[in-house]
Amino acid sequence: MPLLPSFCRFVERVAINMALRWSLKTELPEGPSEAIRFNRSLCIRFRAAPWAGLPARRWRATAGALIVWIIGLLLLAGCRTGPPVQPLPRFEFSSPHMGTLFTISLYAQSKSNATAAAQAAFRRVAALDDMMSDYKADSELMRLCDQPCGKPVPVSPELFSVLERCQKVSALSGGAFDVTVGPFVRLWRFARKRGVLPTAQEIAKARAAVGWQKMRLDRHGCAVTLLAPNMRLDLGSIGKGYAADQALGILKASGIERALVAASGDIAIGKPPPGDGAWKIGIAQLGGRTNEVNCTVLLHDAGISTSGDSEQFIEINGVRYSHIVDPATGLGLTERIQATIIGPDATTTDSLDTTLSVLGVRRGLALADSLPGVAAVIQTRHNGQTQTFPSRRFKKIRLVK
Repeated sequence: MPLLPSFCRFVERVAINMALRWSLKTELPEGPSEAIRFNRSLCIRFRAAPWAGLPARRWRATAGALIVWIIGLLLLAGCRTGPPVQPLPRFEFSSPHMGTLFTISLYAQSKSNATAAAQAAFRRVAALDDMMSDYKADSELMRLCDQPCGKPVPVSPELFSVLERCQKVSALSGGAFDVTVGPFVRLWRFARKRGVLPTAQEIAKARAAVGWQKMRLDRHGCAVTLLAPNMRLDLGSIGKGYAADQALGILKASGIERALVAASGDIAIGKPPPGDGAWKIGIAQLGGRTNEVNCTVLLHDAGISTSGDSEQFIEINGVRYSHIVDPATGLGLTERIQATIIGPDATTTDSLDTTLSVLGVRRGLALADSLPGVAAVIQTRHNGQTQTFPSRRFKKIRLVK
């Protein structure tokens, strides 16, 4: 700032003049003295010894001059700044995982540090894909599903933790979130490919293997028991958010805290960019043009997720169906709805965006308002008109138009 050097020079002159005036008023006794150089050529002389025998008035005057001089030094020290700090450069990396593209944006001291941290984060995501995928026959999740029903199956502590979190959301939402929805999801994927709705018999057969209460968790033994035949677990509504959180954790462990990990609509957000108070995150406009945003939020140290049918849908017999499957019906949602969740982490927000889409506006916002640290905004579209419904906490979030 151009005013800072002028201010420092002013402080310097004031300190010098104050010290000089105090010293000139002081009658110092004759004797050996030493000079202290201050502000280039100016010297203030004071008696170094002996102090004993000085009249109290003169001693106080001399001490006062010295104190003023020291204060001046302290003020000048505050004005003497070091070389300017170089801003951290920004780096971006992308890698395909879990059927989508993971993107990392971060600020680091060097490209080598940034690259090493990003590669470690992507390796963590790949390892989680091997654990949670329902597309890979040898994933830990699918090996669990292949075991006979009724048999407790030991699983890794991490998979157990994710499944336990799923069950909590299922209980809170009354089953709108259901990790056992796999049979319905597979049936709906096949129906979308054929362009034909599943038959009532197909839905009934799949329903027999669906229900979050048909999965039993044993925390003591870290084991999972599936209670019905042909059950298939699907972590698609929580897995990417969890992976984004884990990737962000790897970056933090590498010393990089100013970072953001995006897995399609699920984003884990770290500390803000240098010089900024937050990351700017746009919320898409339901039914709008590509990249059109409804609003932009400012976030740091949080998660945000959006789920809707703007891109993934199919029309069958004149009815538009979403890719989001309702566990109650086994079919894709027919209401045009999009839910955006902001919360403490991306695992939380990923598990709730689909859940609120299934619950609808009234019940969805009620659930969001009941959860600490969670804000939501739901958009619906009818007859070409989009309506926006914010939750109680979302109304308090700072928005950028």
